[in-house]
Amino acid sequence: MVKTSVPSKKRTAYTTTVFMKRLMAWSGLFFLVFVLFHAYGNTHYFEGEIAYDHYAYFLRQLLVPILPPSGVLWLLRAALMACLLAHAGSAFHLWARNKKARGTDKYAVKKPGAEYFASRYAMRTMRWGGVILLLFVVWHILQFTTLTLTPGGHYEHGRAYMNMWYGFQLWWVYLIYLVALAALCLHVWHGVWSALQTLGATRGDTVPFIRLIAFVVAFGLFACFMAVPTAIFLGWVDPPMSAADYYPQFCDAIGSSAEQFAQCAALTH
Repeated sequence: MVKTSVPSKKRTAYTTTVFMKRLMAWSGLFFLVFVLFHAYGNTHYFEGEIAYDHYAYFLRQLLVPILPPSGVLWLLRAALMACLLAHAGSAFHLWARNKKARGTDKYAVKKPGAEYFASRYAMRTMRWGGVILLLFVVWHILQFTTLTLTPGGHYEHGRAYMNMWYGFQLWWVYLIYLVALAALCLHVWHGVWSALQTLGATRGDTVPFIRLIAFVVAFGLFACFMAVPTAIFLGWVDPPMSAADYYPQFCDAIGSSAEQFAQCAALTH
């Protein structure tokens, strides 16, 4: 009697567990670098309306005329979305594979004690936190980039300080950012540790230090990002200026002469 075997499904190099984990790690680290720079940029808000809008104008003018205005920002946004999709896709792929391998026995492996509880809690927060972050990125772009959503007032392209001030006057907008940034904090806290472990950067003697770095980065980001919305919501920063007061000062800050004021106002409005 001849025995026949069913050939197993061959995995390519791009669908192996190792590749998926590394893809998730590198895409997550790219996202982390982006949000670190974004958090730093937000601190310019406390320098005042002209300084903050000048910083935003500088970002929009990067590599002009090689690229159109805001070209670099849109390239970064596209790269960010690609990384987020790769991150979410690899995470879902690994979750589905682990679920299939585990089968119906959800309790096949147990690690009793606080370590097991922390591990399960981290996995659940990573999963749902990732979903919250994806939805939040879409909301954030619609509110402050395309100005499709304008809660709190009349938004204007080029007046980033004013748009943020209007947005965070509303308690429910503040709450959206609070929940999303809390999810970011938990995601980064576990993600930094997990990514460095995947990439082989952790050893027995470096584990406590890496855990501390992950904690400091995560909660530092939360504090930095929430500082501006909190200051606006509690009335600790000045309201935006009127157009008559704003444009002469702003156009002077970016180096436009009095003769070019009308052109400056039109280009930055």
